[in-house]
Amino acid sequence: MKVAVLNELNNKVGELELPNQFEEEQRQDIIRRAVLVIQSHKRQPYSASSESGKRSSAKLSKRRRDYRGSYGFGISRVPRKIVSRRGTRMNWVGAFAPGTVGGRRAHPPKAEKIWSQKINKKERLKAIRSAITFTMQIDSVAQRGHKIPDNYPFILDGKFEEMTRTKAILQSLVSLGLQRELQRISSKKIRAGKGKSRGRKYKSSRGILIVVSKNSKFSKAAANIPGIDVADVKNLNAELLAPGGKPGRLTLWTSPAIDILKKENLFM
Repeated sequence: MKVAVLNELNNKVGELELPNQFEEEQRQDIIRRAVLVIQSHKRQPYSASSESGKRSSAKLSKRRRDYRGSYGFGISRVPRKIVSRRGTRMNWVGAFAPGTVGGRRAHPPKAEKIWSQKINKKERLKAIRSAITFTMQIDSVAQRGHKIPDNYPFILDGKFEEMTRTKAILQSLVSLGLQRELQRISSKKIRAGKGKSRGRKYKSSRGILIVVSKNSKFSKAAANIPGIDVADVKNLNAELLAPGGKPGRLTLWTSPAIDILKKENLFM
């Protein structure tokens, strides 16, 4: 499959043959599994306090002649604490045990639980190749809600990676016909849940992914544009190419990145 190479002025400067990574079988189920594995590694362990529900001095002796015992009073063996007393007669209230007011939980969440999942190496690589293939499918990209130009898919010229100013990158994206996509990212803000009380009042949707050959000043400059992610071709994963497990993210590849993908036979 040959794809046109465009410069920053939307002029065609050549054609590039896509490597075998773009011809993988389209497997959305494997992509979703790989994304869930990546997300599981980000999950923060949580648990109840080790002393939660155990701070009361609740003790109830079950021996025959012990002071403050339950023997002979016809009461259950639930741990109890003393609210008041008159001589040897105690006014008890159940405590400490599960099912009592302020007692511990029977099976609280444990901090030592392992949330991270695993995936086979071949399966993970197949998921990345399949997600790469989806980025060149016009129907899949449009189905995700992206506003794609008429000449999509295309490859960016290597001179794109030499840009160091956010303003210049933004103007180039507009010249390439991605103005509607940039407007969609900036205008679509979804009100978050409880996050709005912690400085995250809105959350924006994922936009364009730009794949480059190396980390440079271009990566920092382009990352300033809301919704745009920049990734090194060697650090690609299923979540970057298919956020949320849904493939078809609008992805712009630079020609040096395609060359590295082909030369080093990445993800094969």
